[in-house]
Amino acid sequence: MKPENQELAREPEMILVGGKWIRGSGALEIRNPFDAQLVATVSTGTAADVRDAIQAAAASLESDFPAHRRYEVLMAAADRVEAQKEDYALAIASEGSKTIREARREPVRAASILRLSAEEGRRICGETLPFDSRAGSENRVGYWFRFPVGIVGAIAPFNDPLAVAAHKIGPALAAGNAVVLKPASATPLSALHLARDLTESGLPDGRLSVIPGYAGELGQAIVTDPRVRLITFTGGVAAGTWIAGQAGVKKQMLELGSNSPVIVLPDAVLERAVPAIAAGAFAQAGQNCLGVQRILVHEDVYDVFSRLFVAHAGKLRAGSSLDEATDVCAMINEREAARVEDWIREAIAAGATVLAGGRRDGTTVWPTVLEGVPEGVRLDCEEVYGPVASLYRVSSLDDAIDVANRVDYGLHAAIFTESLRPAFAAARRLNVGAVIVNDSTDYRLDVMPFGGTKMSGIGREGIRFAVQEMTETRVVCLNL
Repeated sequence: MKPENQELAREPEMILVGGKWIRGSGALEIRNPFDAQLVATVSTGTAADVRDAIQAAAASLESDFPAHRRYEVLMAAADRVEAQKEDYALAIASEGSKTIREARREPVRAASILRLSAEEGRRICGETLPFDSRAGSENRVGYWFRFPVGIVGAIAPFNDPLAVAAHKIGPALAAGNAVVLKPASATPLSALHLARDLTESGLPDGRLSVIPGYAGELGQAIVTDPRVRLITFTGGVAAGTWIAGQAGVKKQMLELGSNSPVIVLPDAVLERAVPAIAAGAFAQAGQNCLGVQRILVHEDVYDVFSRLFVAHAGKLRAGSSLDEATDVCAMINEREAARVEDWIREAIAAGATVLAGGRRDGTTVWPTVLEGVPEGVRLDCEEVYGPVASLYRVSSLDDAIDVANRVDYGLHAAIFTESLRPAFAAARRLNVGAVIVNDSTDYRLDVMPFGGTKMSGIGREGIRFAVQEMTETRVVCLNL
């Protein structure tokens, strides 16, 4: 599982289709974004493979897979992931946009997600219904219970390749479903290794397929197949909008990104706020849907905060993801890095000032801080998905909330204050899925409901909430 750092001809890694490990018809070269070193070669699947996987998934649902067995499989797989955490971390840091220090947190988190899913799978309950609450139904008794939706089609992003795969697979299996997962083309390794850990833990054939390949062909095959009853997707708004239009009448969980604001009030503890906000803005090279993008600082502390924040950003080291000293690694590819550079130039041309960074070298964009970003440019109103943060001077909490809410996204927001009243006011009035007090927007507990408002998507992840989304209710009524 350890990535090689030399150009070697290797057999492509196999993919999991309907319980069988096969070599696909094509192959993807997985390269380190920083230096383009070959990490691995992975087989790719086709629409026909997706159809085979869905057929096997449908067949697997005809066989009993009780909650206690689902629990055992998920717990055993979690142990396997944790036992190989350094190998997982090396793969994640080599194939994607995480430093090795960031990558080491992901397998530990993924193991926890699997365990939480296992536990939640034993708590899928219903309740009795008061049929005698209506005249004429006194002789009726009954209840409702939850049952699996059936086949879950999952499409995962590159930025958290193992944790997001676990978030889609774990609750779906715990709820009794079968899953067909397409991992991101740039980062399929950890999802494939997770699939192997699950199958080697006793997962029945057909309950999981993991098929890397090209988004257009595989995504179309997954999304439009009527046998797939729920789509769970994490990615951009354009792709999410396409999925919503193609899926037809089926359940959807769409997490589509953000443009997250952080409010800094005059009573904020800046020694706490500055490093937390910088970590939220620049971790994973800013390729994080929860990343800080707009920092709304009260005018009373703007100058002090700006000086401290710019100094902090200037100390961050950009470099190879496998270097233990690297703080900010390369972006996933040069096309994305060039796009971020273009957005920065657009903001400068419209009147913004660069306070730190602002330069690019290949796939690496240095941590960038701007001020004076005009309303309406892309850095202001769209999701940058890169290591760029913009400072805004605001005159009051009301002003800050107005600025925070004016974009079309609403995933997370944050506020730094030592007072309860503004904290609760922000919690009431910010139009987002979560308000984080005295930390950056980049905070997520895997048991909390995770999702947003507006163009940030529909549905909620978070283990218990995902299980609810991935099940249906059925009423049983007995006329005595």
